[in-house]
Amino acid sequence: MSPASSEAPLLDVKNLRVRFETTRGVTEAVRGVSFTVGRERIGIVGESGSGKSMTGRAILRLVRPPGIATADRLAFQGTDLMALSERRMRAMRGRRMSMVMQDPKYSLNPVMRIGRQLIEALKVHERISSKEAQRRALDMLADVQIRDPERVLAAYPHELSGGMGQRVMIAMMLIPRPDLLIADEPTSALDVTVQLEVLRILDDLVKDRGMGLIFISHDLRLVSTFCDRVLVMYLGRIVEEIEASRLDEAKHPYTRGLLECLPEIGAPRTPLKVLKRDAAWA
Repeated sequence: MSPASSEAPLLDVKNLRVRFETTRGVTEAVRGVSFTVGRERIGIVGESGSGKSMTGRAILRLVRPPGIATADRLAFQGTDLMALSERRMRAMRGRRMSMVMQDPKYSLNPVMRIGRQLIEALKVHERISSKEAQRRALDMLADVQIRDPERVLAAYPHELSGGMGQRVMIAMMLIPRPDLLIADEPTSALDVTVQLEVLRILDDLVKDRGMGLIFISHDLRLVSTFCDRVLVMYLGRIVEEIEASRLDEAKHPYTRGLLECLPEIGAPRTPLKVLKRDAAWA
């Protein structure tokens, strides 16, 4: 599922940069990143600290001082995000673009029932009655495969399992029906069985709703089977872009190094290769 050549991209990013000015000097977390996203699944992979999450936050203009985000172009469906006031950008977030943070269960308010949080997320963006909002919340919980949505609606976050909490947070981000979802390692804290279920839910929602998805992960194997395209980041830069199904054919030595560091089931028990870095990659 890749964007049609005749269709304008949902998101157009050119020369995105994020820097932090500190007492020790300027640190660049994202350095000249450029890419587009259509109604497809884009994977962004790399080591911790490579700039994956900061790229996602910068797209939604969630970088706060002392961080400074700039771009030659940051456009969503033709709208220049960098030119929007903070008030208009708040209206864009959630309604048109959403982000599921790492360990999303911990983004839930521990002293508010799930139903109140879901309904609040919806009513911030739409003029809707409480009755209709509750119906939409129940439908959204059902869409993320929660079998007893009425019980979950009345529950507090601590009463839910990890997998259930992840699904609730995904429901909260999707309930305003955004066109673009940024998912920042939404399954990293889950066991394999629940992880696959959450990925299947995301995949179904992307296909059914025609959304764009930016899936941020450190798991190359997962991204190669789930996404359509992969962007590989190293020290704040995209060093390679490749179709996910052809990730094993990657050419850049950094991508090759990451792939070779992965253990293989059934392979001889020999020490894993160590990534050998080259100053030229930076």
